[in-house]
Amino acid sequence: MRARGTFLALLGVALSACPAVPAEAGSYQWNLPKGFPQPHVPADNPMTAAKVELGRYVFYDTRLSVTGRFSCATCHRQELAFTDGHKVGVGATGERHSRGAMSLVNVAYAGVLTWADPRMKILEDQALVPMFGGHPVELGLQRDGLPAQVASDARYRALFGQAFPGAEPVTVQNIIRAIACFERSIISARSPYDRYHYGDDDNAVSDAAKRGEVLFFSRQLSCFRCHGGFNFSDATVSAANAGREIPFHNTGLSADPREFKTPTLRNIAITAPYMHDGSIATLAGVLDHYASGGRANPQKDALIAGFSLTLRDRDDLVAFLESLTDQAVLHDPRFANPW
Repeated sequence: MRARGTFLALLGVALSACPAVPAEAGSYQWNLPKGFPQPHVPADNPMTAAKVELGRYVFYDTRLSVTGRFSCATCHRQELAFTDGHKVGVGATGERHSRGAMSLVNVAYAGVLTWADPRMKILEDQALVPMFGGHPVELGLQRDGLPAQVASDARYRALFGQAFPGAEPVTVQNIIRAIACFERSIISARSPYDRYHYGDDDNAVSDAAKRGEVLFFSRQLSCFRCHGGFNFSDATVSAANAGREIPFHNTGLSADPREFKTPTLRNIAITAPYMHDGSIATLAGVLDHYASGGRANPQKDALIAGFSLTLRDRDDLVAFLESLTDQAVLHDPRFANPW
């Protein structure tokens, strides 16, 4: 029997909280499966196939970094569900960051885009941080000269002309808009879990995964209270992983409450190591962490209180989490390096 009651209720909440702004008629075909709403799209940057394709080129272009060796894809690798496999991010200059690189899969549905800044809600705004931020350095770009550098490439001149018809298509703003459109296009919806729930394939997941799903949505474990909805995230910065150990460089608030985002669990089996600081190496370790009640912290969410977990329960939960892996998105040529 499929554990759909709580799932569908939470799905309804997620949909009502994220009204979509329709893209220009006929400009982009989402081809979303059953159960997936059309993502929210800013009115000033409607999706088009030309912008998505341009954004793919920019996303993978290592020339667009201070060293000429890094790109967005360096920290967001397709085969790792657009994470990098490191405990924390490392910028173009070798500077280590305080947080791990988050997955970009289904980022179009994310209500908040970083680990700890609740104000960062728009991809076009977030792109400014890795491109031009200096604390810490990520790509290390300078605004002055960037459009001219991009426009010197004949392929870019053609791509920008198609994506942004006008007198001056190559601008910093249009570079950012293209990246955001590409990132919004990275939709993961073809996992065994999706085929089981939305494709009516009863054999898509194992019996262990089915038992694990029941546990996941049980009141005893309450995993779904933070990892709910079709994207398995509450789409906000929450206090579930609260901590004060590292000030966040964008807030400018010394008393920042250190409330961390609840990341999506889609493709979670591919995105180790886990937690904001990469401190847990395996999914089994994450389950043991929460079963024990998590880290001691006065700001810890009351929902994290510990629970009993047998070895079979843990194995079943891991099997369920593994059923969220979408192999197709890891190899889809639409999201691959075009260079």
